[in-house]
Amino acid sequence: MILDRTKPRKIVVLMFAAATFLMQHIGSLAKAESAGGLRWASPSEWTHRGSTRMRVATYIIPSIAGDSEDGECVVYFFGPGQGGSVPANLRRWLGQFRTPDGGPVDQLARTDKLRVGEIEVTRLEVNGTYLFKPTPFAPKAVPKPGYRMFAAIAQGPVGPVFFKLTAPDKTARSAKDAFESMLQSLTR
Repeated sequence: MILDRTKPRKIVVLMFAAATFLMQHIGSLAKAESAGGLRWASPSEWTHRGSTRMRVATYIIPSIAGDSEDGECVVYFFGPGQGGSVPANLRRWLGQFRTPDGGPVDQLARTDKLRVGEIEVTRLEVNGTYLFKPTPFAPKAVPKPGYRMFAAIAQGPVGPVFFKLTAPDKTARSAKDAFESMLQSLTR
């Protein structure tokens, strides 16, 4: 029997090529664009900042002229049956905003429901003074007047996926179409 001495070399070359491909593309492979059994396409003009233990994805929205800060869109998924009910999350998000005179924003908020294919989505829009907390359990919030939030809860087959965009008003309004396009891109 004659041995093919080139076969081990071919295997090594193929393994090296596969490893090189993975190293070159690991950033795009690690980009979180799915959670809870749902997939979405993020807007190309937003910068993907990766994920953390609590955040599936964080996108930075560049500020527009007249706004001093960039905006942020965060996607959360806490696991099957986790994250709380839709009404509880809407109340919590509304509690993160105040009117200019310090009152509740409930009457100023807009909520609605839509279907994206088979996916039920509840949306919230509110503006006012954002009570920003750098971490969820920070003892004190930093008031940021002139902010707007677009938020959505999409019911995935594994559990709800939460989308929350907060930004200075002009930046948020300029990002609304991109946010809506991201929601419209949802698939199972």
